[in-house]
Amino acid sequence: MWWVLWVLAALLALFCTLDVWYFLRVAAVILRAWFLPPIWDVTAEVIQTGRVTPNDIDMCHMNNARYLRECDFARYALYMRNGMFKAVRALKASVVVGATTIRYRRALCIGEGYELRSRIVTWDDKAFFLEQRFVSAKDGLVCAVMYCKQSIVRSSPDKIMQHLCKRKVECPEFPEDLQHWVNFISASSQALRAESGLDEKNK
Repeated sequence: MWWVLWVLAALLALFCTLDVWYFLRVAAVILRAWFLPPIWDVTAEVIQTGRVTPNDIDMCHMNNARYLRECDFARYALYMRNGMFKAVRALKASVVVGATTIRYRRALCIGEGYELRSRIVTWDDKAFFLEQRFVSAKDGLVCAVMYCKQSIVRSSPDKIMQHLCKRKVECPEFPEDLQHWVNFISASSQALRAESGLDEKNK
């Protein structure tokens, strides 16, 4: 009987200290993607389907933070299927989120189904840039759209693309709206560096 109490106490401590459901969902997404066909076009779109549950909502529509969480899971599926994770692991690199921006156009209400469409738009010498769209299954409206900058640590997007495609790949042109956002990130970075005195220290 005591061992049951110990197990329950351990589970309670685990759920109180870690976001257990997040890690379980990541494992489920990766496992599902493992059994789906690979995608050979690195810039191809990957679609995840979902539905707004009571666990996702505030005021009967999806909580703003849930959109970003769902985008996390969708990127795991994307990278599993297009080979990005394998390439990153082979090059002993890592992928981190450098910046995100999201625009909400219409709320996804409780019970509403949607498609989360993710794709790599382009890249530069340090990062990949992704677009992720929440498309209502009801009428096809894009309810939210997010851009994500995925910075590559200890390698580069060019090396990853060469590893995946076995040749040098020219990056697609930056769409105008994405280029504006990239310019904003650069200006913000410069301003913060100046504010903290990093520019003076590096002279």
